[in-house]
Amino acid sequence: MNQGLKKVMAGAGMAFASMFVAGAALAEEAAAAAAPVPVLDSGSTAWMLTSTVLVLMMTIPGLALFYGGMVRKKNILATMMQSFAITALVSVLWVLVGYSLAFAEGTPYVGGLGKALLAGVEVASLTGVIPETVFIVFQMTFAIITPALITGAFADRMKFSSMLVFMGLWVLVVYAPVCHWVWGGGFLGKDGVLDYAGGTVVHINAGIAGLVAAVVLGPRKGFGTDNLAPANLSLAIIGASLLWVGWFGFNAGSAAAADGRAGMAMLVTQVAAAAATLGWIFAEWILRKKPSVLGAISGAVAGLVAITPASGFVGVGGALIIGAVAGVVCFWGATGLKHALKYDDSLDAFGVHGIGGIVGAILTGVFAVEAIGGTPGLLEGNAGQVLTQLYGIVATIVWSAVASFILLKVIDLVIGLRVTPDEEREGLDLSLHGESIH
Repeated sequence: MNQGLKKVMAGAGMAFASMFVAGAALAEEAAAAAAPVPVLDSGSTAWMLTSTVLVLMMTIPGLALFYGGMVRKKNILATMMQSFAITALVSVLWVLVGYSLAFAEGTPYVGGLGKALLAGVEVASLTGVIPETVFIVFQMTFAIITPALITGAFADRMKFSSMLVFMGLWVLVVYAPVCHWVWGGGFLGKDGVLDYAGGTVVHINAGIAGLVAAVVLGPRKGFGTDNLAPANLSLAIIGASLLWVGWFGFNAGSAAAADGRAGMAMLVTQVAAAAATLGWIFAEWILRKKPSVLGAISGAVAGLVAITPASGFVGVGGALIIGAVAGVVCFWGATGLKHALKYDDSLDAFGVHGIGGIVGAILTGVFAVEAIGGTPGLLEGNAGQVLTQLYGIVATIVWSAVASFILLKVIDLVIGLRVTPDEEREGLDLSLHGESIH
């Protein structure tokens, strides 16, 4: 009798367990069915297509003109060529493996190879509410401009071949992992570091790499003694203007949607750029008695750099302060600090992008508004966010500095980094490309 009862009870238990498993499976299916299926939003897609074009315009022709106008006449074409060639090189590398290393599932430190050669990307693939193809090209334009910014630090003295090798390796070894850390599901993003559009990923990363490159290569011939003044500031101011306009795609486009947050990012971008321009102008006016065109355009870029990490998190008041502070601090970085430490950051890639990115990243933790970006900053009682921002800054500086230094040293050992003294005196336009501006 006991044995029969046991069998009945065991059978009932198994039946109950089967019913429970089946019920759980049905519940999961119901939940999956109830979850909203991503649907393409045509308005957001149109904005992201536009933003992508704007960000590409920042490099070609924007940065090419900006940097080209700030070097001597004999190096204008070579300087512009760097931005143009990097655009082509990084576009190919991004499709081959860069996008996968940045955004495919992987470790907390780098993405895997699941999206190498854009495996699995189809016409209907979505990232949020926009086509993944649009997201890929949008992020490609960020990967393009970041190494292009570095070239300003070593203007007039790196071999073209060495520049291509360094930039190709740097995008894969330095840029893609840092991008993954912050935006691709990596450890900095999960740890709460705020970087809306590239304060750490783009500007600190490029600025630190530029400083390392400037130190490794050494100063230009005649640095500190010869007249190395810009040959054509009219080109530079056109380039800076294109950068300013393109930055709306950079920051407002990082919403990946056409919505109120994108609108706020656009507004604070304009406000910060204007405040930084005035901050640099007045600092220079007070200390050097004359406000320069070079100072004005450098100030604008400094403000745009500083607001980049904050653009999706702060309001207008925060943007005004971030811009004004960046204008003054970057003026000091591009003049006082550089001269005191005697490094030849030719076009102030570190002075503007490195220092401006650090200022912006820190102040994001101060002025972040929970109602805008979902995270409060110091002024709303979250003092820990400043420490989190510092953590992200330090991680980016260390990796960018160490990896860039190793890459540069290896390339120098294998093929050499610097042009010969005769080539440098002749100018890179003729010595490297066989062309010149008459």
